[in-house]
Amino acid sequence: MAVSKSINKSHISVQSQIINSLSHSSLDSLLQPPKKKKTHRSKLRALLRSSRFFISLIFLLGFLWTLMMLSNFDPSMPFSQLPCSVSQETEAVISNGDSSSVLNFTSKIAESGDESEFWKQPDGMGYRPCLDFSGRYRRESGEIVKDRANYLMVVVAGGMNQQRNQIIDAVVIARILGAALVVPILQKNVIWADESEFSDIFDLDHFKSVLANDVRIVSSLPSTHVMTRPVEEKRTPLHASHQWIRSHYHKKLRREGVLLLRGLDSRLSKDLPSDLQKLRCKVAFDALRFVPRIIELGTKLTERMRSKGPYLALHLRMEKDVWVRTGCLPSLSRDYDEMINNERKARPELLTSRSNMTYHDRKLAGLCPLNALEVARLLKALGAPSSTRIYWAGGVPLGGKEALLPLTSEFPHFFNKEDLALPGELEPIANKPSILAAVDDVVSENSDVFMPSHGGNMGHAIQGHRAYAGHKKTIIPNKRQMIPYFLNSSLPESEFNRLILELQQDSMGQPVLRTSKAGRDVTKYPIPECMCNGTTTHSTL
Repeated sequence: MAVSKSINKSHISVQSQIINSLSHSSLDSLLQPPKKKKTHRSKLRALLRSSRFFISLIFLLGFLWTLMMLSNFDPSMPFSQLPCSVSQETEAVISNGDSSSVLNFTSKIAESGDESEFWKQPDGMGYRPCLDFSGRYRRESGEIVKDRANYLMVVVAGGMNQQRNQIIDAVVIARILGAALVVPILQKNVIWADESEFSDIFDLDHFKSVLANDVRIVSSLPSTHVMTRPVEEKRTPLHASHQWIRSHYHKKLRREGVLLLRGLDSRLSKDLPSDLQKLRCKVAFDALRFVPRIIELGTKLTERMRSKGPYLALHLRMEKDVWVRTGCLPSLSRDYDEMINNERKARPELLTSRSNMTYHDRKLAGLCPLNALEVARLLKALGAPSSTRIYWAGGVPLGGKEALLPLTSEFPHFFNKEDLALPGELEPIANKPSILAAVDDVVSENSDVFMPSHGGNMGHAIQGHRAYAGHKKTIIPNKRQMIPYFLNSSLPESEFNRLILELQQDSMGQPVLRTSKAGRDVTKYPIPECMCNGTTTHSTL
């Protein structure tokens, strides 16, 4: 779309006192036409020699500077923590739907901020969101959204980002079955202990509006179906195809009118027809927007982080339950390692996968989170200056602040939401982990650079959002290949840095084709189904 350009004329109004400070003779000399014998050059020389002219000019410039400073003043900033004014352009960064504003703001920081190579953004190759559904999809939409006979109910479990993934798949399954989707029920998690509902986290009206032409979203079952006992299915296999979903659930849904699904995590295949992949992107990047209060709080924290320049968002996974579930050890001390081993033996069901692997084998396979020392060495190898401002997203690490010392000693400008929030600002959501996680998501999505210390649902979600926003720099540690270098104590630091930089140069958020590897999630790798750059074509027949 062409952007119209307009030229704005500025007019400066000078107070009468300034004019009165000039003598009548000076005014006459300015107002009377010049005598023919005097040249323009001699007139300019006489004006420059006038002390009153310079006094008036200095006063005028001082007055304009004062106005400029007052216009940038923001009384909401926490002066005691981050005393610096914030540009109004920051608001563009937290807009979930305006990726161009995010890119423009980031480019301005690159031009005017830190010259370090670390902040340089990857080449997005001109890719932009491109959700052009096929003609067949659009024709079928009319009948699907008119249906009033069939309803899909879903119960989603896990942490906030895990629930978000299941909501995305629930919309796609509703589309496959041609059913209306009842607003998903968020199941209380044993670890998270959060009773938040869908509308406490996501903007429900926006969700319904964006998907109005794809799937009908209803807040509850209509009176005609309230007394209907839904057909409940708990055995959806992992990575089920759209054909499997239709063949196993379509007849039951048509017969009973209501279908209830539970445990949708990773149940729907990542390899679906193009239109369904586009729908996944539409739900993930457009429809599932956080409620205003989450965005507003995330915006404030973003502004406070960026008040002194660009910042890195680090999703640090060092919580006790993470070490237990991954089968890894924190390596803080023998006591802590023994604590994790005992917890894992007492609750073997918490171990997520590959229970036959030893901790050492898991480490070499890249299945363990990076610890604080490894994160610090990785950032230094990638050229992060010691002045780097880091926003730390995640839970309290096992071992507390002492566990973070190897990282904070190298990068002392280290903040989380508790550090940045004003007194009482987090109090309304203090016992709501899902909402706190959503705030972390907002600040992480807005950061200049993002890096997760481990995979997981949040890291994948942020990676996808940043790709969809124009491929903002996202460092994905290639743990499997770099761990041998971490374990090699005889390797000189300079050689270690060279090897790590070379290893990571293609994992900085550059465009990656989802189709280059089977089973990739389109909400993590949105090319080619959901983004195009003019060199790819999409069917619209």
